[in-house]
Parts: sequence; C-alpha cells; structure tokens
Amino acid sequence: MNDKVAAVVVTYNRKELLKECIGALLSQEKETCDILIIDNCSTDGTDKVVEQIMQKDDTDSRIQYYNTGENMGGAGGFYYGMKKAMELGYKWLWLMDDDTIPKADALYYLLRADKKAGGPDSYGYISSVVEWTDGTQCKMNSQKSMRHFFDRIDVLEEGMFLLQQATFVSLFVPAQTVKKVGYPIKEYFIWGDDIEYTRRISIRNGMPSFIAGKSHVIHKMNNNNGSFIATDGIDRLSRYNYAFRNDGSTYMREGFGGFIYFTAKCALNFFRCIFLARDHRLKRSFIVLRGYFRGLVYRPGIEKYEG
Repeated sequence: MNDKVAAVVVTYNRKELLKECIGALLSQEKETCDILIIDNCSTDGTDKVVEQIMQKDDTDSRIQYYNTGENMGGAGGFYYGMKKAMELGYKWLWLMDDDTIPKADALYYLLRADKKAGGPDSYGYISSVVEWTDGTQCKMNSQKSMRHFFDRIDVLEEGMFLLQQATFVSLFVPAQTVKKVGYPIKEYFIWGDDIEYTRRISIRNGMPSFIAGKSHVIHKMNNNNGSFIATDGIDRLSRYNYAFRNDGSTYMREGFGGFIYFTAKCALNFFRCIFLARDHRLKRSFIVLRGYFRGLVYRPGIEKYEG
C-alpha cells in the first residue's frame, strides 16, 4: 500500500465544474493527492478537457482518467472509483462529486483529523464541512451527529465530533475501512448510496466516524433548497423513485428501528405531497407510496473487498 491520498471524483457532463474541481485539488496547500477522474460516459467532451489539463504542465502524473463505458449513476461511479483506488493501493480515498470545490487547506485538515482520530486503523470515515456558494451550510449535505458525540471529547479541540452519516461530498475514507465493510451499492444508481455506506460504517459496523470542523469544501449546486419531493421541480421527480426505494433498502437493514424510521419518513412525505405540494399532488404521493413498498423488499447485495 502506498502512503498516498486518491481523490476520487465522479463526473457526468459537467466539464466546466470538473475543471474547477481539479484546479482546487491541484492547488491544495501543505498536502497533495492524486486525482482519479471517474467519467460516467459523458457526452460533452469531458475526456478532451481532462486531456488538456494533463498536458498543460507536469501534473499529468497526478491525474488518472477512467471512462466507465456507461452511465452508472453516482452510486456506480463511486463503486467503480473506489475499486480502482483500492487496486492501485492508495492508503486513503477522498470521495467527491465534480461540483465539489475543496478549499485550499481542506486536505491538510482532513489529514490532521486522521491523526487526531488515531490513524487510519482507528476510525471509519471523516467528513468535511460542506458550504453552499454563499458560505452557508449546504442543506443537501447535512451530516447527522451521534447523540453521544461527547464520548470523544479528546477530538473536540480539533473541531471534530462523532457522526452517524454523511455524504460523498468530501468524504475521507481509509483503505482499511473499505477492506472491512466493502464497496457502495452500485445498484442504487443515484441518491442514498452515500447514506447507506456511511451508516454501514458508523452504525452497523460501529466504527467511530467524524466531521472535521476545520476542513471546508464548497458544493456548487444550482440552489440550496435541499431535496423535498413535495416542493421539488417536476423535472426532478423521477429521481425520487430511487430515493425512497434506496432508503428502504438502507434502513430495513437496521432492524425494527430502521423499519419504523423508514415508515415514518415515507408517511410524512406522503402527507406533505397531499397537503403542501403546489402541483402534481397525486403523482408525487404515488412516487412516495410506490417507493415505500419497493423499499420494504429491495435488498441488493454488498460487494466485499477482495485483495
């Protein structure tokens, strides 16, 4: 295993944002990382953009480009990228989407948090603070803390506390974690793969996982409204077919408590669609209802690491 960080960046038809993401990764201060670009078969010339960046100066040795050959969704892209990083023997995997712009010291503070947590054998993952473009918290990437976060008061001085779950927008994962829990579920396609994966680590495997309060990234989403089926645009409703199905798969793996949580979440969203949605109320509520029943039985397998 080499003693390096691999930034695994999943991209699809957003070459301008990808350029900015790569630029921010190449400009990290005090620490460096290699960059694995996982292209979900983009059609906008992403491959040419990456090739130009690699030829511009001597950074080509730090950038590796992989085309998946098909659009595998975010879940499939991270599965593909993490497998590639593990095959190449990296010690840490730094996961992010192409619209994630790490601040110049983001990696430095992630590695400081790694040491504070006891090293890569001592924790599951570390998540950065995710801001939107105006400097406020990015609602889509709100982490959930453990109720007993004060059990690790030794890390509070570094701005760290224990997490239940986080997203793949700047998630720092030791290779040791992947060896223990396996890979994300590629069949999720989009939405919820990161929640399942981080909860698999911190909840189902009991590995202490943290937020690094001094490591910040910007998530350059179009808006900061979060994701709510009752209020989201009609053009985005199809995504919720994956969201509720995948949520069911995730929480039903956590026993009766997970079943209760999933049922309550779907019920709340169903009634929000009926009473709060401004349009397409029946369509929205039907997506929730169908997703609930699909989620009760949907159980794609988890691929283990085989080194």
